[in-house]
Amino acid sequence: MGLSEQELLSAARGGDEAAFADLVGPYRSELAAHCYRMLGSIQDAEDALQEALLRAWRGLHRFEGRSSLRSWLYTIATNASLRAIERRPARVLPIDYGPATADPHAPHDPPLLESVWVEPYPSPAARYEQRESVELAFIAALQHLPALQRAVLILRDVLGFSGAEVADALQTTPEAVYSALQRAHKTVERKLPEQTQQATLRSLGEDGLREIVQGYVDAWERADVEALAARLTKDAVMAMPPEPTWFHGQDAVAAFLRAVPMQDHYRWRILPTSANGQPAFAHYLWDDDEHAYMAHGIAVLTLEGDRISDMTIWRVPELHARFGLPGRL
Repeated sequence: MGLSEQELLSAARGGDEAAFADLVGPYRSELAAHCYRMLGSIQDAEDALQEALLRAWRGLHRFEGRSSLRSWLYTIATNASLRAIERRPARVLPIDYGPATADPHAPHDPPLLESVWVEPYPSPAARYEQRESVELAFIAALQHLPALQRAVLILRDVLGFSGAEVADALQTTPEAVYSALQRAHKTVERKLPEQTQQATLRSLGEDGLREIVQGYVDAWERADVEALAARLTKDAVMAMPPEPTWFHGQDAVAAFLRAVPMQDHYRWRILPTSANGQPAFAHYLWDDDEHAYMAHGIAVLTLEGDRISDMTIWRVPELHARFGLPGRL
């Protein structure tokens, strides 16, 4: 029989690192998702979480139990994330960085060396409402908020902490929390679609989603531009971080697919996965030198009904490992 939280806390205060690991273990995944919402990056979230857990370990003697352990850990993780925000620019998606590219045959802008892009997040095994809080549109919208507003909105709306708890965590007043929350709502609501992806997925049902997933895989692996284009909305967007280049409109996306990735000499293998609570795919490209399909990127689809409204493909092979996927097939 395992030790109670109070017993683990007592042992951890006595210097038992294993007890501390057991104490915070049940909260690690939700704290990681919290840091990701704050920062829009898996790596930044992991760094902030490690900093938060180190501070919690070193400051455990100061935890007096006036709040729950979970609330105390969230306070430390939030402040670690706020410090990280101070050290780097806000992350965005290419559509927020610059205008769409008109000519699919023109040379692409080079990838940006600095880390400015929102990254995909392996989907949590959670309820619909929890997955809504990591949807790509929501994460991107959060990054447009000043740091304090971002923290307030997440703590209040996503995590359900009271105004007094949020004020205590951020060392401010309940009045300031309310004011920040009102301003955050106005910004985020302008940037979010009318329907969440979770609501769209529920309306599609398992069979509808399966048909979309199989159609996407089949179109890429057969290099069938027309089949994939037929699944796009008229004003569909395709973006490819870390390149700032992106395309707007069904015809523009189809022209780019035809001109570059779906040319005859490219051979693809596509593995379905899930990211940000949305359908996602690991792209692998055949490499003659390696005699294998090598990791190429992670694609996340945003759906509008049974059509694809956004196709964001992070051309970052290193992401495959973060999704528990192999680097080569």
